[in-house]
Amino acid sequence: MYAVVGCSECSALWVTEGRPKTTQCPRCGTRRKHEKRRKFVETDDEAHAREVRASMLANRQGEGDAFAELDSYAEMERQVDDAGVDDETYLEDSGVDTDAVSAAADRAEQGATGGSSRKETVTNALRKMDEPTENDIVGYAEERGVPASYTRKALQKLVRAGKASESRGHYRLL
Repeated sequence: MYAVVGCSECSALWVTEGRPKTTQCPRCGTRRKHEKRRKFVETDDEAHAREVRASMLANRQGEGDAFAELDSYAEMERQVDDAGVDDETYLEDSGVDTDAVSAAADRAEQGATGGSSRKETVTNALRKMDEPTENDIVGYAEERGVPASYTRKALQKLVRAGKASESRGHYRLL
């Protein structure tokens, strides 16, 4: 559920998601209970809520007619995606060999593990080792050509994403 809400102090408008207990005005910082905020529209569609807010802001500035002539946000996003040239065309026109770039990227992602990616190497270490520490995993990965700095970052990302856990210095795959 999305709602367009307003601030009674400075008249700012913004879109909220869900039903938070309190909301803070992004302009003046006033914090109030969400239920006390004036809700101009409530909808399940985020794009619709954004459209309503934009329309209200345009009307405040006397530009409601000009805003009405614009396409929807979704249509404008589609037009932006279709405009211009894609990355590959841009790079080729700039004299960059995109095939060589792709090959280099593939080599960078692969360790000496016969085609396994760096991330796969780290997850394999978690799978194969019993109660490994960070140093155990780093050593395993380094033997397979994965840099220690990448391994440490990958471990942090896996833990944050809930795909691995760390307890008392020992890791395990979930």
